[in-house]
Amino acid sequence: MKLSIDIQKKLTSEWFKFMQSKILDEFQHYEIKVSKKNKIKPKYFVKKQWIKKNNKGGGIYYILKNGEVFDKIGVNHSTVEGSFPKNFKSNIPGTKKNNSYWASGISVVAHMKNPKIPAMHFNTRFVITTKSWFGGGMDVTPSLLDEKEKLNFHKRLKILCKKNKQSYNRYKKWCDKYFYIKHKNQPRGIGGIFFDYLYKDWKKNFKFVREVGIFFLSMSTDIIEKKVFSKWTKKQKNKQLLKRANYVEFNLLYDRGTKFGLNTGGNLDAIFMSLPPQAKWK
Repeated sequence: MKLSIDIQKKLTSEWFKFMQSKILDEFQHYEIKVSKKNKIKPKYFVKKQWIKKNNKGGGIYYILKNGEVFDKIGVNHSTVEGSFPKNFKSNIPGTKKNNSYWASGISVVAHMKNPKIPAMHFNTRFVITTKSWFGGGMDVTPSLLDEKEKLNFHKRLKILCKKNKQSYNRYKKWCDKYFYIKHKNQPRGIGGIFFDYLYKDWKKNFKFVREVGIFFLSMSTDIIEKKVFSKWTKKQKNKQLLKRANYVEFNLLYDRGTKFGLNTGGNLDAIFMSLPPQAKWK
């Protein structure tokens, strides 16, 4: 039985909201755990809510800064609707004759205190115009390359895709191409998966999107658990700050999520939550 578009909207937006709460709980747990071990008062996520102009939806995002695990982490969930500007709608499927849209999604960007732990990014979304589709992905950006960690990350992603009858090779190549810093002729990190325009089988695609979120939480906490108490040097921290420059440049120049948010009346603080708290350029 095909679900109505209203039920699809409700199920997807509720899932993204649920996933946000699970990620917040897990990451807050680690922040408290590490802070207590280091005998430092724990930092907590700060909740911020925004409403889109003309009450066309909005979102809630949580920011934690200057922690013992996270230098900065943002966890954003939003559900919005409206009309695309004429100069932007040509980039979006299903807007040739009607520029209306509805969109819901979750995004997470984590910049770590320990330079041995990579920066992590994840997002999934459901977009409706005259067409409807899922998109999303995740990628990892280390400042200090760990080949074993890289191999394990991609091995687990491959298993995830195979389990859901999705193409790991296609999504990996898409990720490598998307997260490429053209003006520097280099990738942002070690890649991951990126997918978009998953039409057709809604139930199959929604299952995949849910499992991508669960995978991200499991993978990221595994990496944190292994490395959070490892020692690091000022030289390694400086290398991390230089690597973050790539993050800033990519998100301001190329990121589609940034462009989507700016062209749909999104909240600026939520849009730019992905930027690191500090970065360096040579």
